[in-house]
Amino acid sequence: MEFALTQLKEKKMTKSFGAKSTADEVLSGVDLKGKRFLVTGVSSGIGLETARSLVSHGASVVGTVRDLGKGEPATAPVRDAASQGGGSLELIALDLASLQSVRAGADRLLADIRRFDAVIANAGVMATPFGRTVDGFEIQFGTNHLGHFALIDRIAPLIADNGRLVVLSSQAHRVADVDLDDPNFEHQEYQPFVAYGRSKTANALFAVEFDRRHRERGIRAASVMPGNSITDLPRHFSPEELQGLLETVGKARAEAGLAPAELKEIPQAAATSVWAAVVADKDAIGGRYLEDCAVAPINDTPSPFADGVRSYALDAGKAKQLWTRSEELIGAAS
Repeated sequence: MEFALTQLKEKKMTKSFGAKSTADEVLSGVDLKGKRFLVTGVSSGIGLETARSLVSHGASVVGTVRDLGKGEPATAPVRDAASQGGGSLELIALDLASLQSVRAGADRLLADIRRFDAVIANAGVMATPFGRTVDGFEIQFGTNHLGHFALIDRIAPLIADNGRLVVLSSQAHRVADVDLDDPNFEHQEYQPFVAYGRSKTANALFAVEFDRRHRERGIRAASVMPGNSITDLPRHFSPEELQGLLETVGKARAEAGLAPAELKEIPQAAATSVWAAVVADKDAIGGRYLEDCAVAPINDTPSPFADGVRSYALDAGKAKQLWTRSEELIGAAS
């Protein structure tokens, strides 16, 4: 029996997945009972599906939401899946746009002392109107990067030896590299998609440096491009604006000689996150950028809508500089 289970696991670990794979397909046959995960932003979209798939395979998930009053009913599908699959869901209130909230949530987790087999930094905002967090950071950089940076660096001791960190980046990282001199748009005109692109590059660079700092404990970190899907993320767009954006992407890909972009269903968009957190060879993905359940190739062609990862998003030197700058920024806001 034990030999058969070992064979099943080995077969599962080597099975190939792709752009159309779903989270449940990736986890098919995988027993996650006894495994514990932290997933940020579980009240909707990819985070909700990620949590649902994990608990349906027996995992214990701690999910963050900004508002428990709204988060409890929104995550009912996860609790239903947990009751059927043997997993569990616990919610904690945590607002990534507030360092006070992040630190309070992190300290609650630290006081609990239970370890996580993987952390999935899923939550985020996209192309918002200009604004600042309560700590004065540009809202996309502050939420998508600095909030996660402050949280995960603080709870790093809770990640089990040989555990994993998965940070959701985006194809939009191709729009812009990070700006370490003016991360909060204090000396330049604000452009929503440039700000979003910088924050997503920061997500990838954070994974690179976290991986370097923690791999001696066997912990590996990777960033993920989940794939384009219709979620609540573009909530600042009207239906007409969103349609216009999709048409712009399609036109740009065609002009660059690229195949048309295909929208993913949300279960497909969650697949690479759970693949990276559970199924993939952690040493093969450590410090890398992933898309479609695979390590993405480096692609520095000019089109921001091309597949693959820009080399600047994996630059080890820039990753170290971003870490130092992030420490300075959150330290100054204390």
